[in-house]
Amino acid sequence: MKLFSRNAKVGAKAEMSFVEHLDELRGHLFKSAVAIAIGGVMMGIYHNFIVKTILMGPTHPDFATYRFLCNISKRWGLGTKLCMTHINVKMQSTAVTGQFDVFFNIILIGGFILAFPYVFWQFWKFTKPALNPKELKNTRGVIFWVSLLFFIGVLFGYFIIAPYTINFFSNFSIDDNIENKWMVTSYFNTLVPLILGAGLAFQLPLVMFFLAKIGVVSSGYLRRVRKYAILIMLIVASMITLSPIVCTLPLMLLYEISILLCVKVEKAKQKEDAAEWG
Repeated sequence: MKLFSRNAKVGAKAEMSFVEHLDELRGHLFKSAVAIAIGGVMMGIYHNFIVKTILMGPTHPDFATYRFLCNISKRWGLGTKLCMTHINVKMQSTAVTGQFDVFFNIILIGGFILAFPYVFWQFWKFTKPALNPKELKNTRGVIFWVSLLFFIGVLFGYFIIAPYTINFFSNFSIDDNIENKWMVTSYFNTLVPLILGAGLAFQLPLVMFFLAKIGVVSSGYLRRVRKYAILIMLIVASMITLSPIVCTLPLMLLYEISILLCVKVEKAKQKEDAAEWG
C-alpha cells in the first residue's frame, strides 16, 4: 500500500502544472532561506571568533598552515626556508559602510556554508519526484557525498589556497617605498571566492558521475581530453592563486576519480544490457 501511495504521489507531481511547480519551488527556496538565516544568526553570534581567528587567520604568522610548513621545513633540514613568518600588510576601511558590508557578507556567505547540506537537500527534494526508481537507487547517498566534497573543498581552499595567495600578495612589492595597505572589503572579496570556488570545484567527480549516467561523457572521452583538462586546470589555478601546482594536483586527482566513476557506470550499464538481452 505504501508503494502504491508513493507512486501515486510521484505521478501526481509529474502532472503538476507550471504554476504548481513554481509554488512548490518557492516552498523549498523559502525553507533554504530560513536555514541560511539561522546559519547567519550563528555567524553573527560568534562573529568575533569567526572574523579574528578564522577569516583573518591567513594574515597571522601563527596560522595553522604556516606553522605546519615551518615544522616540515625544520624536520627536513631546510631550516626556515618554508616558514612564512612575515605578513607585511595593514588593512583599512575608507568607506562609511565598508565594515558593515563585510559583516553582512560574512553572515550571508557563512550562513550558506553552514546550511549547505540542508539547502542541497531541499533542492534534491524538489528534483527527486522526476526520477524513476532505478535512478533513485543509483543516487543513494548523494546528499552526503555532495556535502562531504563541498566541505573538503572549502577546507582545502581555506588552509591551502588562501594562505599561499595572501602571503604572496602581502609580501609582493615593486618598490620599498610602497606600503601594502589593503581595503578590508578587497581582502574578503579575494578570500571568499577562493574558499567557495574550491568547495564547488571538488564537486567534479559527482558531476562527471551523473553526466556519465545520462550518457553525456564517457571514461574514454575523459582520457582523450585529459591533457587539455590539465592545461585548463593549470590556467584556472594560475588565475585564482599563486600556487597553481598545489591547486592543480588535487584537481587532477579528482579528475582521475571521475574517470574511475565513469568506468563503474559503464560496467554497470554493460551488465544491465547483458541481462536484458540474455
